[in-house]
Amino acid sequence: MIKRFLDLEWKQFTRSASFGKSVVLKIVMAFFALYFVAMFLIMGIAMYPLLKKVFPESDPLIMFNGFIFFWILGDLVIRFFFQKLPVMSVKPLLTLPIKRAKVVNFVLGKSALSFFNFLPLFAIIPFGITLILKDYSVATVLVWMLTIVLITLINNFLNFIIESLSAKTELSFLPIILFAGSLFALNHFQIINIAEVLSNGIQAISNNPLFLVVPILVLIGLYLYNFKILRAKLFLDSSLKSKTQEVNASNLEWTKKFGDIAPFMQLDLKLLWRNKRPKSSVWMLLIGLLYGLFFYPNPMYQDKEFLFAFVGIFVTGIFLINFGQFIPAWDSGYYKMLMSQNIKYKQYLKSKYTLMTLSVIILFVLSIPYVYFGWKILLAHFAAAVYNIGVNTYVILLGGSFNRKKIDLNQRAAFNFQGTGAVQWIIGFPLMLLPMGIFAIFNFAFNFEIGILVLILLGVTGIIFHQKIMKLITKRYLASKYKMIAAFDQDN
Repeated sequence: MIKRFLDLEWKQFTRSASFGKSVVLKIVMAFFALYFVAMFLIMGIAMYPLLKKVFPESDPLIMFNGFIFFWILGDLVIRFFFQKLPVMSVKPLLTLPIKRAKVVNFVLGKSALSFFNFLPLFAIIPFGITLILKDYSVATVLVWMLTIVLITLINNFLNFIIESLSAKTELSFLPIILFAGSLFALNHFQIINIAEVLSNGIQAISNNPLFLVVPILVLIGLYLYNFKILRAKLFLDSSLKSKTQEVNASNLEWTKKFGDIAPFMQLDLKLLWRNKRPKSSVWMLLIGLLYGLFFYPNPMYQDKEFLFAFVGIFVTGIFLINFGQFIPAWDSGYYKMLMSQNIKYKQYLKSKYTLMTLSVIILFVLSIPYVYFGWKILLAHFAAAVYNIGVNTYVILLGGSFNRKKIDLNQRAAFNFQGTGAVQWIIGFPLMLLPMGIFAIFNFAFNFEIGILVLILLGVTGIIFHQKIMKLITKRYLASKYKMIAAFDQDN
């Protein structure tokens, strides 16, 4: 049965409409994986001499155990934002004579093979070998390594429990922040010295292997709890039952001033307000507006004028970037129905362009107080806003014509990469680095004012040729219309 499950997942991956883009993305992710493997390997090799140098009078193994608490917290936070339970498409299996327990065990067992569970081994094994070479007991070191592996798996299943709690809250990252923050605070203020207790516990297990039963029982308990949660969701009636909730209606009469694109703007505004995933684009506005405070008050960056354009693009275009990169995937759930209506594609795209343009103007106005740090910053923000309207809006819309991944609007918002493909990674280069590079070249070759003028001219040129550019982009969308419909019909 396990072999059949693996075969089904392989076919789902290779037959998906986004297969080509998934391969490219996985190659990029493989490079990042190799980078982290190398870093952990270096850390494992250098750990013993480093601890011996910093703490010459202490046992390196005991000192290493003292840091494991902080590693657990960091590992949990990273897992929460980047590791998801590998739930395959089980709806078709619910009508087949397959025991739910087998499906759940496969899903949970597959999670144990996560990259996050193997990564610590590249540090633990070299460190363990070094300890053995330094005349530590082989049995003690092996038991210690097994304990760390068990702790890693405990983190794996604890993460999924925290994720299940986060799904019930509007702020999906709140449970992990409260959990990790509370443990850190208890340890930091010496209310409970968790780091020391954990270190002593690991050392006790290393000296007496019988104590291994404690982490094993904890791991079994977490596995069974995850099994219970996941199994409870594998029912036809639970998958078919609709969620009833009160809808907060908003007065969107003002959108009628935009004429024939008003219905599409209303649709986007309702989507932003009522769904978890797109709502994150709205909350990101605050982060984008405050982004300049990381640079402008710092004397280190005040003479680096080429950064002004980068910060300006980000501050005035934060909504454009976060919302725009998933056009038209936001509408993937009902894209087929939308395209079957008697509407003009030009109106659909114009509404997206108008919404992004309004966001840039509003964010520029809200960023005017940055003039406190100098008139050059205000000028850079203005040039960035014009560039965003006249260039980046078109780059975003053009990139959207290559989107082939469906988005689940009700999944958690924070660090959610569902629906993210190679397009979203590649499009970041022309969006952010190109204007920064253009400004830097002219700023270096001439002066600050010339660099600003070039950005403004590029933006104004795009605005002047708006109709022609939109016509070309519309043709591109029409050419890939049926490919997108077919792709959005699949569960990528």
